[in-house]
Amino acid sequence: MGTKKNYILTVDQSTSGTKVLLVDQQGVIIERSSMEHRQYYPRPGWVEHDPLEIYDNVLTCIAKVLEQSNVSAEDLAALTITNQRETAVMWDKKTGKPVYNAIVWQCQRTAEVCQNLKDRGFEEKVRSKTGLLLDPYFSASKFKWIIDYIDEAPRLLNESSLLAGTIDSWLVWKLTGGLTHVSDYTNASRTSLFNIHTLQWDEEMADLFGVPTSILPEVKASDAVVGYTAVDKLFSTPVPIAGIIGDSQGALFGHLCFEPGTVKATYGTGTSVLMNVGEKPVNGGPGLVTAIAWGAGGKITYALEAVIRSSGDSIKWTRDNLELFTTFDEMQVLIDELPSNEGVYLIPAFVGLGVPYWDPSAQAAITGMNRGTRKAHIVRAAIESIAYQVRDAVEFMQERTTLPLQELRTDGGASSNPWLMQFQADILNRSVTRSNCPELSALGSVYLGGLATGFWMKLDHIALNEDLYETFQPKMAEDTRESYYTGWKNAVRTIISSSAPA
Repeated sequence: MGTKKNYILTVDQSTSGTKVLLVDQQGVIIERSSMEHRQYYPRPGWVEHDPLEIYDNVLTCIAKVLEQSNVSAEDLAALTITNQRETAVMWDKKTGKPVYNAIVWQCQRTAEVCQNLKDRGFEEKVRSKTGLLLDPYFSASKFKWIIDYIDEAPRLLNESSLLAGTIDSWLVWKLTGGLTHVSDYTNASRTSLFNIHTLQWDEEMADLFGVPTSILPEVKASDAVVGYTAVDKLFSTPVPIAGIIGDSQGALFGHLCFEPGTVKATYGTGTSVLMNVGEKPVNGGPGLVTAIAWGAGGKITYALEAVIRSSGDSIKWTRDNLELFTTFDEMQVLIDELPSNEGVYLIPAFVGLGVPYWDPSAQAAITGMNRGTRKAHIVRAAIESIAYQVRDAVEFMQERTTLPLQELRTDGGASSNPWLMQFQADILNRSVTRSNCPELSALGSVYLGGLATGFWMKLDHIALNEDLYETFQPKMAEDTRESYYTGWKNAVRTIISSSAPA
């Protein structure tokens, strides 16, 4: 039978940093370590990460967690991964070195490529096969950019030495010593190269973007064991790698959103509003993304997603760029100074606007300021903008499906702010149930990895702690709610281009 495995180790690799958690059989996080990585902005609208820095941070955090917990590889049932999606990496399979920095999901450098394909009438073909819009948000045009502009990429391609993937593929390849080039259905479905109906890389899409399928990873279910660790300095014995899932889908699974119509919002750098729509894909029409929620238990579950480009990033901008506050306690003091927003709105189009506007050329703005405006107004406007964008997304989804929203389940960094959660409930006029576990995406991957390796035989074997959840009920008067939201819609109209949908 072998030694009983008592823990799962999980890597949560997000847009802003890396977190590694150790979880026991009761689903309790018993140790954690985290590190931020550098954000590169080489030109306006361009965003990059260093893949080697990310991998080094993963190793450092793993080492800290194992040391602090006094746990060894023999105690681990699995290593699981949840990750920022769409971010594109290309590397040399002989040297293990990236040919260029990772191009982050936020990056707008390929907006012209996508617009050109739209103008040539390809958007409906892309949407029908991949569920995605023709937008620089997704990975394919990023891969194309590297092949087109980085001299080393076509040379390695000719030598059959070029590999491409999202962050999960990069980490698995490195952790397995270059033995395993894989992705899972959720990450593959965010590339614009994966056919969500046939569950295969699509040759027509590959030809359209100029990205050969030969360099792409093998695609597996989210609950598959995809390989084994080969990092001897960290793991004295190989550990199964399983439970790979994109971070937003990981949060949907972590929220136990297993029924069609259940909805969650993950408040990260951007916000992903995701709705489980069952075992058949739903066409949400223009502006919504059809995605694979997960592949598990031999079945595919689909979701509709509304993408918000900048949410928590707006708060970070007011702190780091404008230096309006230092700590979140200071931020809360500023918010509490004001009884209302006094007509000041921040539209955080730092990298364009997502749903329902899909205007990559929109630029950020603050509207409604007067001589009495002070930093408290701008900070409050940044936080309010998150709630308005989520309402935009939810209403858009409800218009295009027959599935009404009963409640919104929330997680992610900004959800820890009770003022925002109450304001979200008020603006939506729906209850908001918050997970007080900030690592819900990671727990989703843990649950999948645990099921894959027999750590849990089925999900109801996990002891879920009801204290992890808190519900906020709407309290705002109807006229106040609609006045705030009308002000937001009017503010957005001042910045969207004439070509963007209303």
